Amino acid sequence: MKIIMLGAPGAGKGTQAKKIASKYHIPHISTGDIFRSNIKNGTELGMKAKSFMDAGGLVPDEITIGMLLDRIHEADCANGYVLDGFPRTIPQAQSLTKALEDMGESVDYAVNVDVPDENIISRMSGRRACLACGATYHIVYNAPKKEGVCDVCGQQLVLRDDDKPETVKKRLDVYHEQTQPLIDYYKKAGVLAEVDGTMDMEDVFQAIVKILGA
Repeated sequence: MKIIMLGAPGAGKGTQAKKIASKYHIPHISTGDIFRSNIKNGTELGMKAKSFMDAGGLVPDEITIGMLLDRIHEADCANGYVLDGFPRTIPQAQSLTKALEDMGESVDYAVNVDVPDENIISRMSGRRACLACGATYHIVYNAPKKEGVCDVCGQQLVLRDDDKPETVKKRLDVYHEQTQPLIDYYKKAGVLAEVDGTMDMEDVFQAIVKILGA
């Protein structure tokens, strides 16, 4: 079962991808993990990617796709995988479709976790992080025992720049421009499934399981 997770930043698709991977015993593959692994192992593609990242540039699609194809050819992907964070653009999706077709394969499901922008802005701006130990909280859904203080190490909690409403709005603008067209792309391919991401996390997961089949 080859699954692609779609959804805006903060929609919770990463959490759902992990739960799917665990239930169906298939690997959860995120582009961030692939990048880190290739750079750590000093692969040719990893070194090329690092040179772009060090220069503050975006890693070209062909390098990202090369690393992804290497990853999905590994033994643990024999029964499928969950892709999280890729593809992000139509050209990436087209390249992935072609590469899979060349192997006689195709994507089985593109699951879109649908959450309105205002919910995402409110969700993310409520996040608080401890820079000392890495613990994360949410002022509504997962509040620390003492306001503004980390339960684990007692340090001050902060609202990260990434989670500030104006930053989140910019990220959502980029998502709508570049990534949302993927919804139409996979709808035309006949593999799109949509779930209401505003529900409780477990209810979202059960809705996905119903689509994928227990």
